[in-house]
Amino acid sequence: MTDPITPLRLAASGMRAQTERLRHTAENIANADTPGYRRKLVSFEEAVRLGRPTGEVAAGRMRLDQTTPPRIHDPAHPLADADGYYDGSNVDLVIELADSREAGRSYEANLRMFEQTRQMGASLLDLLRR
Repeated sequence: MTDPITPLRLAASGMRAQTERLRHTAENIANADTPGYRRKLVSFEEAVRLGRPTGEVAAGRMRLDQTTPPRIHDPAHPLADADGYYDGSNVDLVIELADSREAGRSYEANLRMFEQTRQMGASLLDLLRR
């Protein structure tokens, strides 16, 4: 028989992973105008417990986007080089907003799955009591 807690664990792991993704997206948006800032990316991996895959998802290691940041010409900027250029941020707000919406929707879907599983368990207990 399958563990009745498994669907709850799966949904909770999805919510944790999407929360991590939203946190990185918020950091990226907050630092969009910070010179030299590189966009943070998070990937998802299957969780492993005792050497066995669990089916749960986990946020992997954070990595930095290797896209070349734009060169901005502003000779008065304190970070400008001898030619008057400095590195901007490689954060694209349109992409970050799309990522945050996608992560929010995925979080909501996992939350709905969690609630549905909880309701089904409660209904089963009601049936067994009769």
